[in-house]
Amino acid sequence: MIFPVVDRAIFSAAALSLGFGASLFAQSPFQFPTANHALYEMGDELKFFAPTAPDKPWTTGSFGCVRTDGRQMHEGIDIRCLQRGRHGEPTDPVMATADGTVVYFSTRPALSNYGKYIVIRHVIEGIEIYSLYAHLSEIQPGLAVGKQVKAGEVIATMGRTSNTGETITKDRAHVHFELNVFVNEGFAGWYKQTFPKQRNDHGIWNGQNLNGLDAREILLAEHNPAAKFSLLNFIRGQTELCRVLVRSTNFHYLKRYPMLVLPNPIAQKEGVAGYEIALNYNCVAFALMPRAASEIHGEGRFQLLSVNEDEEKANPCRHLVVRRGGRWQLTDTGIRELEMLTY
Repeated sequence: MIFPVVDRAIFSAAALSLGFGASLFAQSPFQFPTANHALYEMGDELKFFAPTAPDKPWTTGSFGCVRTDGRQMHEGIDIRCLQRGRHGEPTDPVMATADGTVVYFSTRPALSNYGKYIVIRHVIEGIEIYSLYAHLSEIQPGLAVGKQVKAGEVIATMGRTSNTGETITKDRAHVHFELNVFVNEGFAGWYKQTFPKQRNDHGIWNGQNLNGLDAREILLAEHNPAAKFSLLNFIRGQTELCRVLVRSTNFHYLKRYPMLVLPNPIAQKEGVAGYEIALNYNCVAFALMPRAASEIHGEGRFQLLSVNEDEEKANPCRHLVVRRGGRWQLTDTGIRELEMLTY
């Protein structure tokens, strides 16, 4: 069932009051995870990105709806190797992108498309961001969960490990690098309930529980001191794919990302009955406004309030919404993502 679009005035005003659309104010703290900085060489993107095949464009190694003719999401960027050993295997050191804490690593490539991978937690401008480094050949000896690392510290060696049927060939050896928001501390329980017959070998560090931001945009912004990049405003300034209303009031994301919660005097006075949430095309919840019962119309745990049709057309690969009979609806995927967010 489709519900009418609510008045956007309060939502937009609150967003602006928290800096949406405002000038960015702090230099990005992120560094490249390898010595390959060719991202800055405009026109030579193939020196930096590893495409999916020699005859494919460099964009297939970048972030977004870039795979399978735009129908498949790629949540990281694939950075080419610069160094090879005597047998042609990559030997590039992989480094922490920022100061942080190791929260997870897997040394068993058969358990994930990521192959051997590492996840590091960072706190930037008070925001928890998780970097992920995948397809590694070796993880640095002594690396352990809870270990504090510094930006630029070597954590692994680049490789081409994966559990996919189609192996990563030597010519496109790369590190798959992500910058993510964390969705739900209760992910393992949600996954077991939702997929009772499927294994979850990585607990809350399953890639489904990490929603990627465009690391290319962030690294490019770092190279432009005049932009005065702010991670907080970068997240707040995401392009909206859709807006939804959820009848949930106590989910984990609210506590982890309180800086993304917008003020609403009505809900503050009357009590919170749900949240109106703006999602980008990769399902990153970048603005959440509490709503009082008097502001909520219609029924159902999840209500689709609006869709940015231009954005859905440009970036359809997560398949969160669909138009049927001239009306927009949440897909099964969209509903499942909201269930995971609010579990």
